[in-house]
Amino acid sequence: MRPTLAHPRQSLEAIFRVALCAVEGGRVVERVLQVGAEGPVLAGRPLRAGARVFVLAAGKAALPMAVVAEQRLAGRIARGVAVIRDAAGARLERIAVHEAAHPVPDARSASAGREALRLAAEAEPEDVLLVLLSGGASSLLSCPLPGLTLEDLASTTQRLLAAGADIFALNTVRKHLTQVAGGRLAAASRAGWIEVWAISDVLGDDLSTIASGPCMGDPTTYAQAREILRAHGLSGRGPRAALAVLEEGAAGARPETPKPGAPELAAVRSRILARNADALRAAEGEARDQGLEPLQVTGSLRGEARVAGTRLGALCRALRPGPPRLLLAGGETTVTVRGNGLGGRSQELALAAALRLAGTSGATLLAAGTDGSDGPTGAAGAFADGETVARGSAAGVEAGACLRRNDSHDFFAHEGGLLVTGPTGTNVMDLVLARVERLGEAPPRAVGVPRIHEQSP
Repeated sequence: MRPTLAHPRQSLEAIFRVALCAVEGGRVVERVLQVGAEGPVLAGRPLRAGARVFVLAAGKAALPMAVVAEQRLAGRIARGVAVIRDAAGARLERIAVHEAAHPVPDARSASAGREALRLAAEAEPEDVLLVLLSGGASSLLSCPLPGLTLEDLASTTQRLLAAGADIFALNTVRKHLTQVAGGRLAAASRAGWIEVWAISDVLGDDLSTIASGPCMGDPTTYAQAREILRAHGLSGRGPRAALAVLEEGAAGARPETPKPGAPELAAVRSRILARNADALRAAEGEARDQGLEPLQVTGSLRGEARVAGTRLGALCRALRPGPPRLLLAGGETTVTVRGNGLGGRSQELALAAALRLAGTSGATLLAAGTDGSDGPTGAAGAFADGETVARGSAAGVEAGACLRRNDSHDFFAHEGGLLVTGPTGTNVMDLVLARVERLGEAPPRAVGVPRIHEQSP
């Protein structure tokens, strides 16, 4: 056991980075792509002599996943495409690197989606199509269905995000508005073997939801996608073309996405390489090495970020005296945009927790996205403790006002609590880590144990 790091923020950041290493894209591909005496072995299945491999990597972990695939498959790759958010000059020998937009698609996303379909169609029955997926691929591979423009697709995505739609709702709609999602990529390929390796960024690790399931049977329907728009208040003011496509599909005038068990998906073999639970497990191990007692609160964190943050702050205050502990939560909250500020779900959660912890000492929380980005900001997340609110006031920003206008990024930029990591090469949703020592005041009366995982009212 190593001694506990003296500064709580250093301790939490070290735990967070250990968790990231456990689920990094290149590392997890190395575990399943081996090179044996007779050639490459994909997740226990040898690659037949002479078989060509077509590689498609898309998402926030696409680059490190593609790098390892290229290294270990060497000359067996006939062609490959990697689609990422920021290429930053990245170059591979056999896999072409493309940039596209996230979370709202742009023209590059549409172009990348069409290129992915062309790649899939090139594979012959003797070939292998290796698909490496991670969070963000839904937007990065977004070419709209006939009858829709890119502007229709982008506007629908923006409005759903602003309305607080979760990833399941968002991807159900995407699967019925785009050409790659919902099993359509695999259906467009004649490859005799389609191997799908995914890093999960969704609760429950549902392969048909991760990256909008481009190679998986889709259990959702046009009618369900239409109801999602209605439930989020978009049926009367959303893009008319998108609603018209969903109406046509619900009426049977458009072909549905391939469903589970569809014969055109028979060649698909899929596997999840990393998930939020793996990051939590690694964080627990690092906590023990630091001399902290890990306590997992939930692995299915969801609902409004500000509600979750308030409940986690209350839970820190409710703990009985004991040894230094680390509370852990993993999942993905949402933000319903009410103001015109700048922020993300992790920073909003941290700000709400800071308001609940105000005036205490002995508890420090870190909320951060494992992909290194939180909303449209350059931060992964933020730290909060009992002095965060006071430091903000001294810097000229009021925590409550910033929370009301969804302006958590501006608050923490002034207060000094932002965590900036840059791209991490993975995406397994978010982590919340709270180090709790001896609190400086008694817990509030009748606080109980907040039900962190519940949806907000």
